[in-house]
Amino acid sequence: MTQLHEAQRRGEPVRRYVAPASLADALETLAELGPAARPVAGGTDLLLELSRGARPGVEVLVDLSAVASLDAIAITGTGGDGGRGDGSQGQGGGDQGRGRVELGPLVTHGAVVGHDRLRAAALPLAQACLEVGGPPLRNRATVAGNLVTASPANDTISALMALGAELTLASVRGERTVAVSDFFTGYRATVLEPDELITKIAFDALDSSPGALGGSPGTLDSSPGALDGSPGALDGSPDTLDSSPGTLDGSPGTPGGLSGPGRRGVFVKLGLRRAQAISVVHAAAVARFGPDGAVEDLRLALGSVGPVVVMAETAAYLTRGRRLDEAASEVAEAAAAGVEPVDDLRATAQYRTRTVKVAVERALRALAAGTEASAWPASPPRLAAGGLPTRPRPRRDLTDADEVATVVNGQTRRAAGAASATLLDWLRDELGLTGTKEGCAEGECGACTVHLDGRAVLACLTPAARADGAEVVTVEGLAADGALHPVQAAMETLGGVQCGFCTPGFVMSAAKLIEEAPSPTAEQVEHGLSGNLCRCTGYYPIIAAVKAAAEARPAAGYEAEAATGAEAMAEPAADAAAGAEP
Repeated sequence: MTQLHEAQRRGEPVRRYVAPASLADALETLAELGPAARPVAGGTDLLLELSRGARPGVEVLVDLSAVASLDAIAITGTGGDGGRGDGSQGQGGGDQGRGRVELGPLVTHGAVVGHDRLRAAALPLAQACLEVGGPPLRNRATVAGNLVTASPANDTISALMALGAELTLASVRGERTVAVSDFFTGYRATVLEPDELITKIAFDALDSSPGALGGSPGTLDSSPGALDGSPGALDGSPDTLDSSPGTLDGSPGTPGGLSGPGRRGVFVKLGLRRAQAISVVHAAAVARFGPDGAVEDLRLALGSVGPVVVMAETAAYLTRGRRLDEAASEVAEAAAAGVEPVDDLRATAQYRTRTVKVAVERALRALAAGTEASAWPASPPRLAAGGLPTRPRPRRDLTDADEVATVVNGQTRRAAGAASATLLDWLRDELGLTGTKEGCAEGECGACTVHLDGRAVLACLTPAARADGAEVVTVEGLAADGALHPVQAAMETLGGVQCGFCTPGFVMSAAKLIEEAPSPTAEQVEHGLSGNLCRCTGYYPIIAAVKAAAEARPAAGYEAEAATGAEAMAEPAADAAAGAEP
């Protein structure tokens, strides 16, 4: 028998899955089970760590994702409640002064990206969330989970530190409040106790950014050579990444900090590719400007430069009482001098040091010019059209011996083996639905994309038991009445299939994209498919197929199939409500 390489060996699977009915139930469960239990919300980090054996001793998953009310987004004092984590907007009705933002522990990166008022109140966080994976991953990955994973490359950590966020940590013993900057004790280590959960992320809202909300993502990859390995990308001269570092999109901007008084912020990132990239370096800056345009205070956070995200306090202090455009170069030099970056596969320490200077100066000049929001893409797709809200459900306590009931492609299916499996493995091994592929098993390639309760997600990073009582659509379920889905037909006609391995994932993302944006722009197509990789490198026929499918898509079709699934959902839902065994 061939011996597996260490990287190919999977860790011991968990044997028990608990889905609490309430927050109180979850806290009691964690207190009872101790370190043997691990809470999971999105699971996009935890399931990968478990499969790699990085979390030894975890025997029980405590899944919070079905607990109602934990996905709320509240923005108070700036026009009323901000709505829920599904991206829906609240009604205005408060003063227009300084507000407060509160995020529940189940708020996903996708929900932040899709929330217009939150983008205005917390632009650096929205920009950071847009940089996390692709849309299917963002539909599951939570902001709180990004904090708990505690990687210094995690984008939202820097944004929240610059915003001065506070965390509420709860257990059966009570609550405590911890500043985000005090939450991390070392590399992937935090002050969170085994029986505690983050139940709230809160910070003061920013003043509305004066820039327009349109363009391309605010990253450092906009110039040739930044991503493609050509001369200039890694040659020790990252200051050539953009000829005009005063903006995020290359436009001239307005010099001199003329955007007026207030508190505004920005997030800037350098990755080795345009999407699904781990940060080489990223920076988040939040500045408070006085009536004369001078800086009254600056919070500057730097990520992916050491074991933890760091606050560049000495460098930030240099801006006090000065115009930001005048101080930007000096502050950037001081920020670069104040870090001792690591060498790793993504970049050398020397390259990181010089790139810190570029990132910081670009961020500060954008704030000075008032262009920090101008690089936000127009209507970034979420692949979440028709997503079902979180529904209150009874507590579930499952092992692999228990069957779970799921509506799959419009039919109720029951099978055991879900407690220890990913949704990908369960669909393939227990239900025989092999159209969903395993390409990377770590959320990088998108070949396993399915629709869970109306949202595109990565099945390889979703606990299978999460599908109990839910609705799942796989690539086998897209065809209706013997006719291919328009995306499938267009992929076949225009040569978008190629080797075919990645095709199911592309089809699932594209079908959800054109449901959400019936006439998608070229930018929306590229953004919507950014979570899917084609190893044949033939993206052009795939993109052409999506555009053709959007034009050919009938008014009825996918929605009719989804309605059938919703009707079939009544049976397992009724069983659950009655407390019956599936």
